[in-house]
Parts: sequence; C-alpha cells; structure tokens
Amino acid sequence: MKRKVGYTWRLREVMAQHQIFTTTELVPLLRERGIDLSASQVHRLVSGTPERLSLQVMAALCDILSCTPADLVATTAENAGVRKTATGDLPNPPSNVAKLRPRAARILPDA
Repeated sequence: MKRKVGYTWRLREVMAQHQIFTTTELVPLLRERGIDLSASQVHRLVSGTPERLSLQVMAALCDILSCTPADLVATTAENAGVRKTATGDLPNPPSNVAKLRPRAARILPDA
C-alpha cells in the first residue's frame, strides 16, 4: 500500500512563542550564527513553506529558538489508497472475433 507523506512548516508559530514577531528581528540573529540571508530571503523562509532547507539554517533556527527540528516541521503520513482498475467491468469479447477482422482489399485494373 502506498503512503502519502507531507509536512507543515511551523517557524512562524515557534517564533511567536519566543516573542519574535517580525522577520527583521530574525536576520541579525541568523547573522550571529554565520547565516547571511537577506531580509527578503528570511521573509520567504518565515511566511512560506520551504521545499529545501540547508541543515546549517535549520541548526541556526533551532539554536535561536531553543527548539528541535521536530518543533519546526510537523510531519504527516497516511495511506494513499490503491486505485482500482476496471478489469471486472469489461464485457466478455465476442466468440466470433475472426468475423470482425477487416477483409483484404482487392485492387482491380481499370477496364
């Protein structure tokens, strides 16, 4: 059975728990830890859901917010279900299949 996995990025929630409410407060804290991101990059990191994230950035965020990666990323997994095929829905083929085949064409000379 296939599984469908997903995640929720919770950086904004964890920041709020630590009284950090703007992305501009986060920029110098990251810079102190050797992460040099622009204000717009930090804004996208906080407001969006990243598909890729450097482990150095994750470690810096965990250090700043005194949390673990599991606090920042909530994962979900559920059974995706198997799609059923329509094999049982097809009618039985006719027993005289040979009669359904086209006949070869005969080309006659012009008279």
